[in-house]
Amino acid sequence: MTFIRTLCFSLVWLLVSLTAAVTLGVVGAALYFAPGLPDVRQLQDFELHSPLRIFTRDGKLIGEFGEERRMPVEFDEIPEDFIQALLAAEDANFFEHRGVDPRGLARAAVELASSGGEIQSGGSTITMQVARNYLLTLDRTFTRKIREILLALQMEQVLTKEEIFELYVNKIFLGNRAYGIAAAAETYYNRPLGELTLAEKAMIAGLPKAPSAFNPLANPERSLIRRNWILYRMRQLGHIDQAAYDEAVQAPITARRYVAQTEVDADYVAEMARQFAVERFGEEAYTGGYRIHTTLDGELQPFARRALADGLIAYDTRHGWRGAEQRDLPASLVEAQARTDRRGLEEELDESPEILETAQRAAERSQTEIEGIEGDVSNWVQVLERTAGLGPLQPAIVVESSGREMRVLTRGGEVRTIAWDGLSWARAYRSPRARGPEPGSAAEIASRGDLVRVLEREDGSLRLAQRPDAEGSLVVMHPDTGAILALQGGFSFQASKFNRAVQAQRQSGSIFKPFIYLAALDSGLMTAASVVNDAPVVVQDGSSELWRPVNASGDFLGPTRLRVALARSRNLVTIRVLQEVGLDATIDFLEGFGFASSRLPRGLSLALGSADLTPLEMTNAYAVLANGGYQVAPWFIERVTRGDDERLIEEATPMVVCRECSNGQTEVEIDGRLHPVAPRVVDPMSAYILTDMLRDVIDSGTGRAAQSLGRGDIVGKTGTTNNQRDAWFAGYNADLVATVWLGKDNNETTAEYGANAALPIWIDFMGAALEGRPEAKHPRPASLVTARVDPDSGRLLPDGQGGGISELFHPDHLPSFQPQRVEREVEQHSGSQGTGAYEAIF
Repeated sequence: MTFIRTLCFSLVWLLVSLTAAVTLGVVGAALYFAPGLPDVRQLQDFELHSPLRIFTRDGKLIGEFGEERRMPVEFDEIPEDFIQALLAAEDANFFEHRGVDPRGLARAAVELASSGGEIQSGGSTITMQVARNYLLTLDRTFTRKIREILLALQMEQVLTKEEIFELYVNKIFLGNRAYGIAAAAETYYNRPLGELTLAEKAMIAGLPKAPSAFNPLANPERSLIRRNWILYRMRQLGHIDQAAYDEAVQAPITARRYVAQTEVDADYVAEMARQFAVERFGEEAYTGGYRIHTTLDGELQPFARRALADGLIAYDTRHGWRGAEQRDLPASLVEAQARTDRRGLEEELDESPEILETAQRAAERSQTEIEGIEGDVSNWVQVLERTAGLGPLQPAIVVESSGREMRVLTRGGEVRTIAWDGLSWARAYRSPRARGPEPGSAAEIASRGDLVRVLEREDGSLRLAQRPDAEGSLVVMHPDTGAILALQGGFSFQASKFNRAVQAQRQSGSIFKPFIYLAALDSGLMTAASVVNDAPVVVQDGSSELWRPVNASGDFLGPTRLRVALARSRNLVTIRVLQEVGLDATIDFLEGFGFASSRLPRGLSLALGSADLTPLEMTNAYAVLANGGYQVAPWFIERVTRGDDERLIEEATPMVVCRECSNGQTEVEIDGRLHPVAPRVVDPMSAYILTDMLRDVIDSGTGRAAQSLGRGDIVGKTGTTNNQRDAWFAGYNADLVATVWLGKDNNETTAEYGANAALPIWIDFMGAALEGRPEAKHPRPASLVTARVDPDSGRLLPDGQGGGISELFHPDHLPSFQPQRVEREVEQHSGSQGTGAYEAIF
């Protein structure tokens, strides 16, 4: 008996001691963490946020970022069954507990002990989630959990349950850029919250746990299991009856992607503007109602996007078919669900076998039949719905490949036929320089269940397509201001967010040569008529190897005038020009075009464009050529405003060309604002001569295809780097400068020259951009001299001597006269054989 009393006393004492220890621990934690906790009362004044919006200079929307709260809801506007669905999924005891659920915390403690300090699922109540979402970071640590608990306890003292719930449903992220339940209702169902069915509300209620894994668009099979688990819980908790349950769990998936439509597709520039806003305003950029007005031209940007996409597709077509994106997709959701990976669904599936059974029945009820296809194609429809379009390329699933035609299912449930003229190009890709034979039938190209891409042609017919293996960029600037008027950083932002226009540092190849020639012209060391030997060059590069550069054609022209050498892109002449001017002097000169000297190689390979530069940097440098020699800089943010009243936050005042300004003038007023005057970095006559030389690239050189535009005001230069890894064309008139780059992200060869791959894209863009515009050229400088020269020597011909060609010269840089020569017959009669001198016959 004494033993029993002693045991009972010990147990009671142990229980009291443990209780006291826990109490002291809680009090200690509260005392330790309380001073650093944010004030929960700030939630009482919480204001709904406005997203960041990006516009073209003419006011067209190109992007929207941030928390979209198109229909913020108050508690009494939330349907009762939606409240019950969320509670069943997230916190069944929400209206009973005081902010913390001891059972949930016990489960989290077990996970904490078993995971070495990392909390996996949390055990957080809705109140704790509000504390985390509004006031804390999202890291899964023990200290954050303690802060979360303490804030939840405080919150329950300050706010009502209804206010806490309202904060929760207006903040939670629910996938596809939807924040809050009202935004989710619009995003997935395009209807107000109150018009959703019970099954649709349960589907949204299942998203907070894992907005991606349980997304009805990305993972319809998993979302069905999650949804039906919530409905099962609602029935178990008495929120819905058996009839409502039976109807809801058998409902098919009705979610679709509904997104705010932009007016101009300019995702790369929108992302540039978003990054600027975050750097400037921090996280408030997404919520503060900021509006960024860019320099983008709403008419030119679509031309740039289309020209680049069409050019990349044309390039890709020339190199062969690489196969379907996905193969053998199950047609029905039932079959797809049978193949589903069930990891991460243990909690839902362990609740009851009924969860999986009802999900399977719902998949069966999701059956979709489309005229022209036998059987259920519900999974194909879902796959097409969640597969993003890539520029002009849309997803399609092969229904049948028969003979020389292919039937495909397209988004929207339409079955269409691709005729042989849209398939015959699909010779198998073998390497950048090799393709297989032309296919003999559609079955050799793709089979039933394969996910492919299709392109709708101008006549409405379809053509088989694929995401191009090569990438590219197109940048357009205003020469006099540096404003970026159009920019496309890749084939499709959906496919790759890497902005090649501003991030890809690629060798510039021959489009760099004009700056070497201009350095020679501006220094006075050479003229457009100077003759340089196009012959082998051997250079000691500092290692044991000798550098032996060659011309792209592999031949040598011998003595060649600079004008001819630039038009024909002769490598060896350009190297000798750089040797003549000097490496240090040339690099100093190049800084005036925006090139950073630290990024230019200090070797003769600089002449051939070995510097790694971005397409934007090259476009900016060509803008200096296009404006006649003034240093401008690229920019794209015109002004930033805030709120519906367009309150001005900041406005750009970039450097501008001012041809009427006096020497030494540093500012000029334009539209009531002072702008810095762009400094002149090139003599106007040298700049004019170089532009005239670049016209020869179009008239007789590597850019002859641009003659198809029928304009006399366009000039430019092709470029190709070693092993044809990069293809370029840069060109301009006095109003626009545009640069096209085409290459592969893995630096593999394109197997094409700039004239073949990049120039057609430039022609396509400039043809659309300049249509209906008058020709734009800068006036010829008054002091510029036109003189006849001997085409072989480049020297001036005296008056009275016939022949020769006309050339432009700076008046201070005229070449010497060509010694007059006489015909051999005259020489023989004069008795002065062998001299050839004109004076010798007198």
